Amino acid sequence: VSAGLLPFAIGSETLGSIVSPSTRCSVTGLRPGFGRVSKYGAMALSWSMDKLGPICRSAKDCAIVFDAIIGADEYDRSVVNSGFSYPVLSDLSSLKIGYIKELFESDYPFKDNDEMIISTMKDLGAELIDISLPKDIPVSALRIILSAEAAAAFDQLTLSSLDSLLTSQSNWSWPNAFRTARFIPAVEYINANRIRTDLVQTVNNLFSKYDIIVAPSYVGNQLTMTNLTGHPALLVPTGFDKKSNPTSITLLGYHFSEGTLCAVGQLIQEKTGLHKRRPSGFN
Repeated sequence: VSAGLLPFAIGSETLGSIVSPSTRCSVTGLRPGFGRVSKYGAMALSWSMDKLGPICRSAKDCAIVFDAIIGADEYDRSVVNSGFSYPVLSDLSSLKIGYIKELFESDYPFKDNDEMIISTMKDLGAELIDISLPKDIPVSALRIILSAEAAAAFDQLTLSSLDSLLTSQSNWSWPNAFRTARFIPAVEYINANRIRTDLVQTVNNLFSKYDIIVAPSYVGNQLTMTNLTGHPALLVPTGFDKKSNPTSITLLGYHFSEGTLCAVGQLIQEKTGLHKRRPSGFN
């Protein structure tokens, strides 16, 4: 997609696998809300966290592909049938936009590029409202949900010892992640999901007040948090850092707000043209 050889690809995100490659390749990625696109036929990693979505050159292309792939089928019962609307926006003045100020004010490598996008949004009429994500829930600890479900998904690989044939066998490689996750107590997995329910309700209450929320892609725990809660996100390329590495910013939304995310992303891209720039070696 980044090289211009394909109009789109389909990515699978559990904890960043649409966001991360989209950033690295300077393309636009849409991570839909959980239950919007059927996962039938895709490799499972975490049944309660996996989400399929389009990776394209532009936000508008993401909307076109997403519209074609949403909806329930007879194979993935977690998917619901719900409409998709793509609002026509001339500016951002009509939207209520949350801005996670404390994250943007922290020190991180691609801060200048994020500030440029924030400035662009203000030029488009956006009034940014300072908000904070919930801090009283141990989001990082809830990653054991992913670990336990991944070990179950690859249970036969582990029990058959075929995992020993995989190339990487370091402490943090998947084979050892699957093996060690078998020691997670069922009690802890259940309690983690109870806490996750509280997290979903808390984030729902916050996100329901805004049309979109703007966040740095890799600062704080918003990536883990919103993958656990199943909220949609649009990854928008923001250019390159001083080492010529691609950078990005993330637009977050309430459930079923993918159209608004893409429409806002389109306005930003029409204003900046950054989605047309390619990483070194792709020109």
